[in-house]
Amino acid sequence: MAELMQPRIVLGQPPADAPHTQVAVVGAGACGLVAGIALRDAGVDCVLLERDAQPAGSTALSSGFIPAAGTPMQMAAGIEDAPARFAKDISAKAHGRAAKHLVQAYSQEIPAILTLLSSKNAIEFIVLDGFLYPGHSVRRMHAVPQKTGAALIAQLERAATAAGVDILTQATVREIYVQNDADGYAGDAPHIIGVGYQRPDGRMEYLRCDALILACNGFGGNTAMVRELLPEMQDALFAGHAGNDGSAIAWGKQLGARMADLGGYQGHGSWAVPQGALISWALMMEGGVQLNAKGARFHDETQGYSEAAVHVLAQPGGVAWNVFDGAILELARSFPDFVEAEKAGAVKTCADAHALAALIGCDTTDVIATLNDITLTLGLKPVKNGKLKRYSDKRVFKRALLEPFYAVKVTGALFHTQGGLDIDAQCRVLDQRGMPFANLLAAGGAARGVSGDAVWGYLSGNGLLSAVAGGAIAARTASKMVAGPRT
Repeated sequence: MAELMQPRIVLGQPPADAPHTQVAVVGAGACGLVAGIALRDAGVDCVLLERDAQPAGSTALSSGFIPAAGTPMQMAAGIEDAPARFAKDISAKAHGRAAKHLVQAYSQEIPAILTLLSSKNAIEFIVLDGFLYPGHSVRRMHAVPQKTGAALIAQLERAATAAGVDILTQATVREIYVQNDADGYAGDAPHIIGVGYQRPDGRMEYLRCDALILACNGFGGNTAMVRELLPEMQDALFAGHAGNDGSAIAWGKQLGARMADLGGYQGHGSWAVPQGALISWALMMEGGVQLNAKGARFHDETQGYSEAAVHVLAQPGGVAWNVFDGAILELARSFPDFVEAEKAGAVKTCADAHALAALIGCDTTDVIATLNDITLTLGLKPVKNGKLKRYSDKRVFKRALLEPFYAVKVTGALFHTQGGLDIDAQCRVLDQRGMPFANLLAAGGAARGVSGDAVWGYLSGNGLLSAVAGGAIAARTASKMVAGPRT
């Protein structure tokens, strides 16, 4: 493969013979695909430019769960919820530091787009049952029946293709062409007129457009940017997509765009090693615990899996053990990702506390003390021969863990960033003065999200919320920007 060019802004025209589309979309992950579907629904021509051989992005590596409130799927499951309640949960998780205009816009938009994808595009969504993810006051995680991000992407790609969306793969956008007021545009803000994209052999091709949506990436895969902006994660394993190279931010800086929430990101404290697989946090929410190399708990697991990444990385060796029992194992086996991890040997069986301690490599009495902490909280009889070493959090356990125990060795990982180009409620990119660019939009990983500026602000599902709701809003805005729909 040819060496990739650095992202750059080009003042001037693309080649005269470059084809034209009304809206160009950089990226064909969930954000780009939803944008494409919405654009075609509005009768607008669009082309999605995807760097990979097939659409995937961060979505395909995720669990594929989309939070939404007030959907027909929730109503059918007897769940009472509303966008305002969802918005309150998002804001509470971020301690009030999430962008209020986006919290409002996304929580209001997401039920409508999921309903549309279900009714018009034949994508079936179910509401996950049995447990709550950290920070959500009711069950609102929507998934396709297969419960994987890869399956979600496949369904969105099918729907986009059926809607007439043009998806150009193996096309890595590296150049954005702009003109300013000297070329006939009002104001002094650059006006996007096209893009240049690189093929695997290094050849450049070009596309003219009337509006541009950046639905491409964050910067989790850019080591230098992570070191600068997220120093606590500079040594963490990156479990996201390689396309998260910070291109959107690079273009934005060259254009004079404003950035926001660059300290926000989604970590995960449950990445199985050495298997390299995501272990669902549902195990923790249903009563599992994380133990360090000394056999002790070290944080309140119910606070969230994102901040858990930092806690795990701070432990000896940067690892921990997810410990649970047979009842939780059965729940875990309802998730395809967990099943694959179990097949790969990630799940270890321990007959009792002595075997668990031997697996971890710690003193048996320390493991027993941790188990006592749980049983004493429940008012149950302690495990014999255990010394009391209570953990200071106020977690209320549903029940004691029962023998045999099961354990998975995990580390903390960086999944995707939650900061980027600053945008308004219509997903228009803003300049340093807070004024929107004429025809440049961003959503998903390219833009600021709704998690504030710190790891603990991430509410489960915020990434796909921003991608799906943001993609739909950006498409609606772009459709109003272009000269007029053409079919």
